[in-house]
Amino acid sequence: GKSNLSKIHVRKAKLEDVSAISALIRGKIGVWQRFDAQGRVESPPYEALSIYERWLHGGAWMSMETGVIWLNHLLRGGGLPIVIARDTTVVGYAEAYLGDEPDPFGKHVHLGKWHAETQPIQSALMDYLVSLTGEFATKLTASFSAYDTAQADFFGKLGMSEIGRCRHYGVSAQLGQGFYKATEHTKSNPAQIEGWHMPIGRSESARFHWESAFPRLWDAIDGMDTQPIHRLHISAAGHEALVCIQRQLYDARKADVMCWSPKPLTPPLLVALRDWAHRSGYRTLIMALNDANAKLLGADAELLPYQQVTYGMTVGT
Repeated sequence: GKSNLSKIHVRKAKLEDVSAISALIRGKIGVWQRFDAQGRVESPPYEALSIYERWLHGGAWMSMETGVIWLNHLLRGGGLPIVIARDTTVVGYAEAYLGDEPDPFGKHVHLGKWHAETQPIQSALMDYLVSLTGEFATKLTASFSAYDTAQADFFGKLGMSEIGRCRHYGVSAQLGQGFYKATEHTKSNPAQIEGWHMPIGRSESARFHWESAFPRLWDAIDGMDTQPIHRLHISAAGHEALVCIQRQLYDARKADVMCWSPKPLTPPLLVALRDWAHRSGYRTLIMALNDANAKLLGADAELLPYQQVTYGMTVGT
């Protein structure tokens, strides 16, 4: 009842919260696993797993060590980490990202990863996000699987509706005729992508994906190089783009593509990506595209069964 609600408060996370946030999110993992030397699955205790083996169960919050690195990155400007507390106990966690993209997204606050189990915790979080959006942006957005009717219902009840959708495609890497230049790109300042499109890989928001892929946060972690990320600046027929190509974990010949650019997708950029990937040993590129950009794919692109929707609502004005 009311007495419970009065004790829930929402605030910016601080470094002291790392163990509580990590414990909250790790609580979702039913059993910890890894492959033994013979390639069989085993279930050792959590303590026996390496940081990388823990990471594979769900990313940075699977360990204290990586949780500290990630929270520090967010607090230094990468995003806004939010905790929902009941009295002094952390009962929910969320990450919000401030983005600036062309329509239909505009200047927005995007709700990234979030963990909020009960209705009072969710309500407190959403109230906080709406007021935050009112301060910094004009829209509040959230993304989820197109098949998740519970989330569609949840965000729909808040007054949000679909403003974007992407489908996933398998695209063959192949040598192309286009002329392009690809160079390694190390600058990770997000100001570079302000106002830009994210024509490939935008299943959440441009800023969300940028912060997870472009800064080199995880180079010190033993084992991370089994899934390398190539960070590139590509110039193809006057089309500039910043690109991340990440090798898939269980198939070294497949890679996921993310691309940020001042323009929507163009055929020369697509040719360049496929050519670069082929020369780098990849055979299939996995691309999330909206329907307008997907029209540029050839008939050989394979539609995969995964779609993501973005819901949004205008706040303030």
